[in-house]
Amino acid sequence: MYDATARHHAAERTGIWFVGARGSVASTATLGLAAIAEGQSPPTGCVTAREPFTSAGLPGFADLVVGGHDISSVTMTKRAECLVETGMVPPLLFAAAHDALERADAEVRPGYDPHGGPDGTSQQDVAERLAADITSFRERHSLARVVMVDLSSTEAPVVPVPEHDDPEALLAAVADPTRAVLPPSSVSAYAAILAGAAYAAFTPSAGMSLPALTRLAGERGIPVAGQDGKTGQTWLRTVLAPAFAARNLKVLSWSGTNLLGGGDGATLADPDAVRSKLATKSRGLTALTGSDTTPLHIDNVPDLGDIKVAWDHVHVEGFLGSRLTLQTTWSAHDSMLAAPLVLDLARLLALAHAAGISGPVPELGFFFKDPWGSDVHDAADQARALEEWVRSASAQVEP
Repeated sequence: MYDATARHHAAERTGIWFVGARGSVASTATLGLAAIAEGQSPPTGCVTAREPFTSAGLPGFADLVVGGHDISSVTMTKRAECLVETGMVPPLLFAAAHDALERADAEVRPGYDPHGGPDGTSQQDVAERLAADITSFRERHSLARVVMVDLSSTEAPVVPVPEHDDPEALLAAVADPTRAVLPPSSVSAYAAILAGAAYAAFTPSAGMSLPALTRLAGERGIPVAGQDGKTGQTWLRTVLAPAFAARNLKVLSWSGTNLLGGGDGATLADPDAVRSKLATKSRGLTALTGSDTTPLHIDNVPDLGDIKVAWDHVHVEGFLGSRLTLQTTWSAHDSMLAAPLVLDLARLLALAHAAGISGPVPELGFFFKDPWGSDVHDAADQARALEEWVRSASAQVEP
């Protein structure tokens, strides 16, 4: 098992282990990483490409090595080809990153499929297999550390059981082949703990958020961050909502609609899965406005592919009871919004691990809709806290 006390400088080679490695976001991040590392494209959109992050001793883009788990047989290269066909990725960048995609895909191992696998296999057995993949990846590439980023499909909200709150009870339960107490995302999170890998939950699935796993990560010196990446509509909301509060304007209602296709659209067409997404997207806005009138709808529009369209209608009460209405429309390739933030998280969690930080890192809440360890949702406040944290964390790393 990996010794989490063996610390190295944050700027050494670091692995990014994607759960959902052959999906659109991971493939875009891998292609973009190669383009940046080889000087084919500037790191526009990467928060860590500006000060104070560039002086913080983070791993360089060229020092990041990609691997991961997936249950899909569609390779990263093939996925990227599809993104080129939709107009999302320029053909020249794809050509330049082709070899890097092939190398990364060669590092992808079979993930956890709860609907497959041999009978008599416990979730402990599965987690140990997944952890062994990560450990082998780290050793094979002589990496100082590995950061797992969960980009897998959104799961339905987890039904709590007592074992989710007690690490000892959970460890006993996962060893029982007749039970499946963890959702797939949490099996991967447990594997990260076993492998000593830092962890980020970029989806609203349970992952590391179960109290027993969060506590276990803290006990074993593993930094974790989540939950559900704040990439577009929610980010804009957390920019605008504090402005209304600063002007002492009362938000009466804030209605929104998401239109999206691709794999996310198909996944979120499931009413159970969409409940997780709606909860994380609405929680911050409710906290910022003090209004619980924040209805949001997510609709699957297959022909949109990776393009996400978001509409908002904000109804505000002003001076002497007057009314103000703001309407916004947001349209972008969703994977292009998410991919740079994923690279940022890998670099920052590498720093956290090198600095000996363990458990939830609340200052990384800047990247999430429902941040662990923090009730701050104001985007500007989060940005300031992140910059202060990176200065402090970098000072804790031994040269």
